[in-house]
Amino acid sequence: MKVNTQSVNFVADGKLLDFVQNRMDKLETFYDKVINADVYLKVENTSEKENKIVEVKVHIPRDYCVVKKQCKTFEEAVDSACSSLERQLVKKKEKMRAHA
Repeated sequence: MKVNTQSVNFVADGKLLDFVQNRMDKLETFYDKVINADVYLKVENTSEKENKIVEVKVHIPRDYCVVKKQCKTFEEAVDSACSSLERQLVKKKEKMRAHA
């Protein structure tokens, strides 16, 4: 799957980008028609510890899913976002089967 990763207000290192790619690739096991994904990694300038924001937009035929998560680390946020996306994609797949 093609994953476009953009980091806002910081430069993402290779390990983080690899982690995002690997985690996003696992989504294809739940829904095989995923076209691509846009991942936005943001750092909020606040005093709170949970200042890492991950926004993921997954494109599927004739639709898309969007998830936004805020956590202490990017890895935790990406993991959480992917878990939500997995549930959304499974729901979409079940809906498609019901209509077919």
